[in-house]
Amino acid sequence: MSKKIFSGVQPTGNLHLGNYLGAIKNFVELQNKKENQCIFCVVDLHAITVKQDPRELKKNIRETAATFIACGIDPAQSIIFNQSMVSAHSEAAWILSCVSRIGWLNRMTQFKEKAGKDKEKASIGLYSYPVLMAADILLYDASHVPVGDDQKQHLELCRDIAQKFNNDFTAPDFLKVPEPLIQKQFSRIMSLKDGIKKMSKSDPSDLSRINLTDNKEKILNKVKKAKTDTLPLPKEAKDLANRPEAENLLRIYSSLKNQNLENSINEFNEKNFSTFKEKLSEALTETIEPISKEIKKLLNDEKYLDTILLEGSVKADKIASKKIKEIKELVGF
Repeated sequence: MSKKIFSGVQPTGNLHLGNYLGAIKNFVELQNKKENQCIFCVVDLHAITVKQDPRELKKNIRETAATFIACGIDPAQSIIFNQSMVSAHSEAAWILSCVSRIGWLNRMTQFKEKAGKDKEKASIGLYSYPVLMAADILLYDASHVPVGDDQKQHLELCRDIAQKFNNDFTAPDFLKVPEPLIQKQFSRIMSLKDGIKKMSKSDPSDLSRINLTDNKEKILNKVKKAKTDTLPLPKEAKDLANRPEAENLLRIYSSLKNQNLENSINEFNEKNFSTFKEKLSEALTETIEPISKEIKKLLNDEKYLDTILLEGSVKADKIASKKIKEIKELVGF
């Protein structure tokens, strides 16, 4: 059955291995199934929920587009665009925010985590951005949305908003209620320095992550310094209990090799970490180095990247402008 897939990535710069294995690799696989129609958005409106340097933001938008392409997303097969170039996103977000309920947003755990203790100083955008995320999805009649664990709650909100809008305006099935596409394996890649913390660009230590722009030398150095423990690698998956760093490195290797965790455990059964790290470094270099080189090459051709984003935004706008027109008519505008 054909699927209409929408997903977005924030242009925060320095996309890393966690972004690749947890999301972008899956995007490429979804795109390569002929029956799927894929729309991939650089969500720059979401990015400004926290203060951005305008020059850095512009650079990061291009870098995210370059990363999509370098990882295998084909602009001829999929739509790649940045959100701010399609005005329907902002218009739909306002209309849907008038349908959403404060109680729903108050339950969003990500806002509590991101705003921290001083919620009074957080922006309204940070509080209400799940409504914009719902608008992003609903404008394209997306049937499926790839989500990680941290975004499941936002997709549930999107479903609630769609159903309430349809009920409020007596328009059954007008806004399509999307289904989650949850990556069952390897969706959360953890820090190389701490196996219980998610890999993140905000970590002050660059050794905590493999950046998609890292060269072979950096990859080898980071794997060499990655935290492990004193035991040999396990015989069985259950032996990974309370060994988060060992489990994380084995999961990274498994995802790169497209095999399940058990196969990787069998491959390195009771071997020492130095042997395993050599093989992990090889697998990482084989995957990441070509991506890194392609990103750098694409970033040297800003005109090409701007053309891809412009052409993608024209295609996206054609779909979104039709939907927002219908939304406005239902509302009474």
